[in-house]
Amino acid sequence: MRDERRRMQNLREAHEAVDECLRLHFIRDYMPGQVTYNLGEYPKRFSIAPTPYDADLLSTFADHGVELIQIHEEWNDSQRVLGASKHASHDPEGLQQFVDLVHDLGMKIIPYASTGFFDIKDPDFREDWYDPARSVLVELYFHYAHCCPTSPSWREYLLPRLERILDDYGFDGLYNDMGYYNRAEDLPLPDGHVRPAPWPHSAIEDMLGLAMDICHSRGGILKCHGVPRELAAHAPVYDYLWLGEGVANLDDMRRDGRTRELYVSPCPDMSRAEVVDEHDLYRYAIPYLQFPLRVDGRPMTGERGCVEGIEYKPAEKDFWTRHCLAMYEHYQAHPDGPYSYGWWDGVAGRPDARETWLDYLDLYRPMVTPGSRAWLEIRSGKLFDGPVPEDVCASLFVNESTYLALANYTATAAELSSSWLWEDRRSGERSRALRVEPGEMLLLERVAEPAQ
Repeated sequence: MRDERRRMQNLREAHEAVDECLRLHFIRDYMPGQVTYNLGEYPKRFSIAPTPYDADLLSTFADHGVELIQIHEEWNDSQRVLGASKHASHDPEGLQQFVDLVHDLGMKIIPYASTGFFDIKDPDFREDWYDPARSVLVELYFHYAHCCPTSPSWREYLLPRLERILDDYGFDGLYNDMGYYNRAEDLPLPDGHVRPAPWPHSAIEDMLGLAMDICHSRGGILKCHGVPRELAAHAPVYDYLWLGEGVANLDDMRRDGRTRELYVSPCPDMSRAEVVDEHDLYRYAIPYLQFPLRVDGRPMTGERGCVEGIEYKPAEKDFWTRHCLAMYEHYQAHPDGPYSYGWWDGVAGRPDARETWLDYLDLYRPMVTPGSRAWLEIRSGKLFDGPVPEDVCASLFVNESTYLALANYTATAAELSSSWLWEDRRSGERSRALRVEPGEMLLLERVAEPAQ
């Protein structure tokens, strides 16, 4: 049972201690532990049915409090080469068994979908779905048009299929890889297209609202990737935002995500970026009420980049073809691991990444229990003797306990003196004097003052 007296006392003291912060947030409907789970090497034929490996790994995630599994486009048949389609599974029985296993372990599962991307080679594709002024995304084996939310016929085709995805397999929402490009307001729309309001993003805002209704009416969530900042600030268009594609470094991702509408699910694109210190993933996320999306599942062998009979964009002209072939070569040379697990993973695996992620998730989950309050990026107040230095982030997370995440993004050590006594949740050391080395983070819990 929750200790309401302690919780209310902690909240009152936190309110009195903080004068200025970036954001005060009431935590509700939040699933911090999320995993994108690789199923296989599509367009190669494979079984989605769970194996003992899957059962063991998914059980480990469930034991650590993971709440959401998301699967990428390997679940469907986007290229129409395995007898299904973009919106139907090439292995429906195996997929249903996988979904049932995730549910039996107490977790939710969402699949890849898109309100924009659709292959122009698909027999269902219609020219009036997209804007010919926009180029087609040609990468690896796909030729994806950016279908327009201003096209009534695209909406009429897509939205019922999103409903069927949820209803046919019992998914708990959708992951929307949007495939959206904004058109300038002064450009004429293609023939037959309609913009429902004068501002440029009104059509996709409306379409995302419909997609959210489809998910929410079934008790599910909508997670998006590729949402323009000004769109998300105008109206609620997602439950979670996947952020991190093409980031050069983690501080760029922090600066982009710190003022985004919650909840952000950061996932640095390690196909391009390199993380030298695994702990950096958490230093740049936790103080902002974010927790990194784990890229995991079945090992990615790279075979998806060299399936016989599939036409690929030449490696010399395409990053993703090169990336998959590099993974294939690495896997052939290291069949016993360490492994990579997805599109946004590096070629060489990171042997300690999973255990580190689970360890931090165990530390993070008590900080963000339902009903917690978070004071993000505190600037001033009575918590410290002076103002918090620039590019040092101090965030309070308050429920029956009071937690402090203190991260230093500068090149010099930061020293703060707190009016409260803190215990380091790793070392057990207690102090009011807090020193954070450059590029480090402290995870602290407030402790009672010693008796006089």
